[in-house]
Amino acid sequence: MAEFANIIIDISHEKLDKAFQYRVPAHLQETLSLGMQVEIPFGNGDRAATGYVVGLSGTPEYDVDKIKEIHGIVEGSIPIESQLIALAGWMRENYGGTMNHALKTVLPIKQKTKEKKQREIKLLLKPGEAKEQLALFEKKNHKARARLLLALMEQNPIPYEAVTGKLNITASVIRAMASMGVLSVEEKRKYRSPFGQEFPQEKKRLVLNLGQQGIVDRIWQDFLEGNHKTWLIHGVTGSGKTAVYIELIEKAVQQGKQAIVLIPEIALTYQTVVRFYQRFGERVSILNSKMSAGERYDQFERAKNGELDVMIGPRSALFTPFSNLGFIIIDEEHETSYKSETVPRYHARETAIERARMAGAAVVLGSATPSLDSYYKAKQGEYTLLELEKRIEEKPLPACEIIDLREELKQGNRSILSGRLEELIKDRLKNHQQAMLFINRRGMAGFVSCRSCGHVLKCPHCDVSLSQHNNGKMVCHYCGYEEPVPKVCPECGSKYISGFKAGTQKVEEIVKKRFPEARVLRMDFDTTRNKAGYEKILSAFANQEADILIGTQMIVKGHDFPNVTLVGVLAADLSLYVSDFHAAERTFQLLTQAAGRAGRGRLPGEVVIQTYSPEHYCIQLAAQQDYARFYEAELQCRGLMGYPPCGHMMAMLVASPDEMTAFLCAELLSQKVRQAQAKGKLPGLTVVGPTNAPVAKVKDIYKKVIYFKHKEYPELVKIKDVLETFVNSHREFANVTIQFDFNPMNGF
Repeated sequence: MAEFANIIIDISHEKLDKAFQYRVPAHLQETLSLGMQVEIPFGNGDRAATGYVVGLSGTPEYDVDKIKEIHGIVEGSIPIESQLIALAGWMRENYGGTMNHALKTVLPIKQKTKEKKQREIKLLLKPGEAKEQLALFEKKNHKARARLLLALMEQNPIPYEAVTGKLNITASVIRAMASMGVLSVEEKRKYRSPFGQEFPQEKKRLVLNLGQQGIVDRIWQDFLEGNHKTWLIHGVTGSGKTAVYIELIEKAVQQGKQAIVLIPEIALTYQTVVRFYQRFGERVSILNSKMSAGERYDQFERAKNGELDVMIGPRSALFTPFSNLGFIIIDEEHETSYKSETVPRYHARETAIERARMAGAAVVLGSATPSLDSYYKAKQGEYTLLELEKRIEEKPLPACEIIDLREELKQGNRSILSGRLEELIKDRLKNHQQAMLFINRRGMAGFVSCRSCGHVLKCPHCDVSLSQHNNGKMVCHYCGYEEPVPKVCPECGSKYISGFKAGTQKVEEIVKKRFPEARVLRMDFDTTRNKAGYEKILSAFANQEADILIGTQMIVKGHDFPNVTLVGVLAADLSLYVSDFHAAERTFQLLTQAAGRAGRGRLPGEVVIQTYSPEHYCIQLAAQQDYARFYEAELQCRGLMGYPPCGHMMAMLVASPDEMTAFLCAELLSQKVRQAQAKGKLPGLTVVGPTNAPVAKVKDIYKKVIYFKHKEYPELVKIKDVLETFVNSHREFANVTIQFDFNPMNGF
């Protein structure tokens, strides 16, 4: 029973930087809950104001006599902000950070950007009256007025800019005619369009096959019966998951519901959006990181005002202020981009499930390579598993071939293209088919090292190697530090110092040299920096203006190119030997997704996987497209170490500009937990650390990490709560940053 409530005042107008505490009257103590809108006295004059409950407590924060009392709960429909604030409270509880952090995440548009207005001039006279007035203007030789009136008689209304521009009518003439009651100037809100181009307007009907229709019917029947579950659609690449999403959304829209579709940012392309636009027209919108603040604000306003049915975007689209949500769909649900890397470090999947619970909606997850976490929950019965085992029109999966690069080296081939891959590229060029070459890194070089002494050049501010770029400089991709590439090794003086050249630019150079007749496109972070970068490259390749597309992960995410019959994976194990327990899972997912780009049209596809580890189970099973066997093999490995999903993990970051302070504070926190363990209070808990973070120093900030492992997630949340309270009550932590990451995916 809470006696005090922390309240944010009228969030649409006030800054989100402070909550005020109020006393909860006795008659409201049983009913008041997080996110509710309340009436309160505010300021010196105790003016009536509205606010939202963001915290409940039994403890006053200052003198009780000075704490004002809540007047009451605002009656009527609860605005969508209340639901989002309640969601922020859940995120703060489950992922750590402050309520302010959580609020700024769920309500990203804090300040109203300047609205765009569109003015138009409207004729107020009936046709007969207009003719009489026109004759009068002509008689009095009022040429400008006559010209405007004649134009309005032909087209009504006319945009204001067209009148002052094309017709060359002055504002004073318009004002004079308005005062006469001939016309009116009307102003309406003009929304910024998130689409860089016009899409086809026809509404294409999809014809689902039996497998797709079966899944739609099953989910929809449960939805109608009020069983708002979480569904996991495991469908092989090219099995038509998007068509299933569209069909479900249309059914929901017909019932007045709205839908949010989450897609990894790098897959949010013209190809994806046009399919939704063709079905839902202007009732669909998108969000992405390259949109301006004004464009993003407008899309949230349109959603809040009921002008949209569907919002498509990366994880931030999850907080679209829809008031009658029916479905939240998460495509490519295995993607790591669904996990936030800023506080609160929430996962979009779990947060979507909680938002759906609050809104009475259902969650649909989809992937050809589901995350182990989701598949495990489906196997445990927490999610409902549905399978699409065949491609559309029963097209065959591509044939995969594994090439051992060690054998290539023995045969004297030092090129990054194996003999077999070269042979297949020649064949595709000869037959006017397309090929994609995938490498899991970008830039000219991974690092610069000395071949004599092995010294690697590192950033002086961050514990990472510098990357060599084309302009003769080495750059730190964490803090932006740069310096020229040295002529000799600063450690031993050797002149044999150079970059490890395995980036997309280097691959492009080699391919162009080897196949001068080929038209080659490169797609990576550097070539897609501008707003329309993705679209230009993808549409050019889709229109067959290029023969070979070289790229990083972004080329293997959900794209559909019917003329691609060959995919070459140039270095399959670049993602396999990183210090992360997800390495095998991510490598399997990348290889399977890459292979899935081949043979999606009428011609069969082939895939060549080049690797130094041909015997590794994740590479073998990716070549066979065998997710079930990979899941079983990987789950056994995770179970041995108690890693998710077989258990849960919480990483705690302790960071400070002073390395000793960071270490001592981390040691103090780990000791506090170990002391509780010694008293038998935390059975089943494993504590590792403190230790250096994978990148131990960034921008001159030292980072230490403590890892906690436990079978039960709520036990880790309790430990987080205790440590947060301890940190907030001890001065030693005043200049120390503390962050929590549950079931970490990328590390600090």
